[in-house]
Amino acid sequence: MKGTIIRLQGGFYDVMTEEKQEIRCRARGNFRNRNISPVVGDDVDIQDQGDGTGYILAVDERSNHLVRPPIANIDQAFLLFSVKEPAFSFHLLDRFLVLIESKQVHPIIVLTKMDLLTESELETIQAAAALYRSIGYEVIETSTETGSGIEQIRGSFKEKTSVFAGQTGVGKSSLLNAVAPELELATGKISKSLGRGKHTTRHVTLITLADGLVADTPGFSSLEFPEELEVEEMRWCFPEFVERHDDCKFRGCAHLNEPGCAVKAAVEAGEIASTRYENYVTFMAELNDRQRRY
Repeated sequence: MKGTIIRLQGGFYDVMTEEKQEIRCRARGNFRNRNISPVVGDDVDIQDQGDGTGYILAVDERSNHLVRPPIANIDQAFLLFSVKEPAFSFHLLDRFLVLIESKQVHPIIVLTKMDLLTESELETIQAAAALYRSIGYEVIETSTETGSGIEQIRGSFKEKTSVFAGQTGVGKSSLLNAVAPELELATGKISKSLGRGKHTTRHVTLITLADGLVADTPGFSSLEFPEELEVEEMRWCFPEFVERHDDCKFRGCAHLNEPGCAVKAAVEAGEIASTRYENYVTFMAELNDRQRRY
């Protein structure tokens, strides 16, 4: 019998079968010896015991796999970033985008808490949104207070497996509650002393919503690049760099110190945002340092 893992909890795997039946399963004992660790989103073969329980016999090959949050076979990722409380971060957004681009997952940038902005702050955030739209990213501006952007998000779920991910406290559960109030997901307040949110989502869970599957995930405050991401891959994770790569003097240009680099020329001309390039340089240094250490 075929199914998809929708929840992991207490050593059990809740699997939704193709017939929309939920079966609580354990993994086969030899999975650990074979270094197989099923995650939410995995398509699996199961043996149904006939009493609501079963065993996972095999895990299908994944189209992609995120480590944090741990989830597989994602079509699109809604990357949630609050514009205030906690403050918007170009650096963290670009880290997220690199991770998602490296996994061939379609990213959608969602800006939350737009109602909290002053007029001058709104201008700054809309300029940032325009920057990412100019690169080719979809950006949705939202507010659970005013309802803006909610219908646009709801309409994006159909026949897709989506993940909601973002820094702790950006309002992932609140936004999902606005999209589907019947979910009644737990939400948390921002800690005034720490300036970040309290964890309210404990486990990754796939929810059937608007003719698709949507994952609410635990928040986090840092993001490490996966071990499999190589230095040479970083330049392919910035779409505006890819557009200009063939114009560089050297075919393997890393866009750092090489002469005749079209990307650096575009930065100097204001055609590529300096924040994007500065983050790229920082990320490359991080990967190079990691490579030297290992």
